[in-house]
Formats: sequence, C-alpha cells, structure tokens
Amino acid sequence: MRLPAKFAPFLFGLLLSGFMSFLVSGVATVKALGFAPELFSAWMNAWAFSWVVAFPVVLVVAPLVRRLVARITE
Repeated sequence: MRLPAKFAPFLFGLLLSGFMSFLVSGVATVKALGFAPELFSAWMNAWAFSWVVAFPVVLVVAPLVRRLVARITE
C-alpha cells in the first residue's frame, strides 16, 4: 500500500525528524550519562520528547531551507 503524493512533505518531516532526533538524543544522552545502566530508558525518554519538538520544527523549517539553498546554488 502506498500513500498519495500529497502526504510526501509530512512523511518526509516525520521520518527526518524521527531519525535525526533519535541520533542526536542518543549522542547527547551518552555524553551526559556515559554508558550507564539507565542509558536506554533515558535515551528513549529524551527521544520521545525531542521528536515531539522536532517534527513540527522540520515541517516549518524545511521549506525555508529549500528556498535558501535554491538562492545560494545554481
């Protein structure tokens, strides 16, 4: 089953924000706690919170960044 193309920007934002927030929250959590026993649960809590913030930010910022890139490239 495939989604209609009109959902592509939202799916892009969902996936990009999910992957990026997962990686960045993991790095930040390891830096803060080291490889402690509670690392995984702390990371998942940080990821859940950061994804809630990152998703709407990506939806707003991505079009602005695309326009900026178009202006500074040929």
